[in-house]
Amino acid sequence: MYGKEKRLSKGRLDTLQVPALFLKGLPPLYQCGSSHTPGWVQVRVLQSRCHGSLSHSRAEHRLETNRMIGTVVVGIGIAGSVRIRDLLNPIPSSPSEHLKLFGFVSRRNVGNVKEAKQINLEDALRNKEIQAAIISTDNKNHEESVRMFLEAGKHVLVEYPMALSAKAAHDLWELAEQKGKVLHVEHIELMTEEYKQLKKEVAGKELVKGVLHFTGGPLDEKRSGFPSFNGIARLTWLIDLFGDLTVTSATREEQKEKDYSKMTAHFETANKKPLTWIEERGPGLKREKKINFCFTSGCLENLPQPPPATVGPFMQDQNLFAKKLLGQVSREELVAEKWRILRCLDLAEEIQQHCEQPENTHS
Repeated sequence: MYGKEKRLSKGRLDTLQVPALFLKGLPPLYQCGSSHTPGWVQVRVLQSRCHGSLSHSRAEHRLETNRMIGTVVVGIGIAGSVRIRDLLNPIPSSPSEHLKLFGFVSRRNVGNVKEAKQINLEDALRNKEIQAAIISTDNKNHEESVRMFLEAGKHVLVEYPMALSAKAAHDLWELAEQKGKVLHVEHIELMTEEYKQLKKEVAGKELVKGVLHFTGGPLDEKRSGFPSFNGIARLTWLIDLFGDLTVTSATREEQKEKDYSKMTAHFETANKKPLTWIEERGPGLKREKKINFCFTSGCLENLPQPPPATVGPFMQDQNLFAKKLLGQVSREELVAEKWRILRCLDLAEEIQQHCEQPENTHS
């Protein structure tokens, strides 16, 4: 482990000093004190009540199990309805049991949904009993909604993409850090059984080249954003499977009269191996992903058949959010997740810039 440990007479870890740079990007609640050593931060462990401690004492755990976190859902579409369902029906003894649904916010007057009451946005922002918000609005509204709730001092879970520009995403993350709040970006594509099986298949293999091709129906880009942003789940797959990528080129074919679009982005891995991501949408196109990943040991041309899921991806994501609020996610995991999310958004913007060059757009 990095850092300098101080132990009590009974041998239990009390504090840990780590380089300040190592904790960069974590909310202040994870940074529990300063160190006399320049450039280092002191983190309390076990004996501390700090929510960001690396582990918890049994006494802390008993205290945390009684903690309830008032939560509001913003947006009542398909995803928002699933969020309400999962909040009302948490898995017994799971972190989600600590999330108490206070109500939901919607632009439409829909009254109560199931056992959830509708509240207005201003009340949700002002109410001190509401400590967390789940944003399930159109992509174009994510940035504004996240910003409002962070400014109001709430923790935030937002559906991907968290914003439709890289700068906005970095700004929101900095705001969360300044406020000492958790900003969690949902990426359920990493929690599906299909992806988990694929990751097992790819693990330990040396890539030669690869293609990930997604097809689906048309989207309103004014609401959902440029294809590299609204399709960021596929880019997240590639980053999570193969590590950091460099964009080498990107083009876009559009037939607006037919509501058809095809974006093609080319990458290189850190080992200079080529990867291609194709995002194709149009009427009649079946929603599916096709892969062709070639390794030194052979090619993987079909997604593996996954076993039945025991817990759905939205519930898994909700549990992860709750674990963060309870301080049960390690510093290393938080740092890695932040890098992955912001790196994907940086790449999405770079792809968009390539595609918007006149010579790279074809009609």
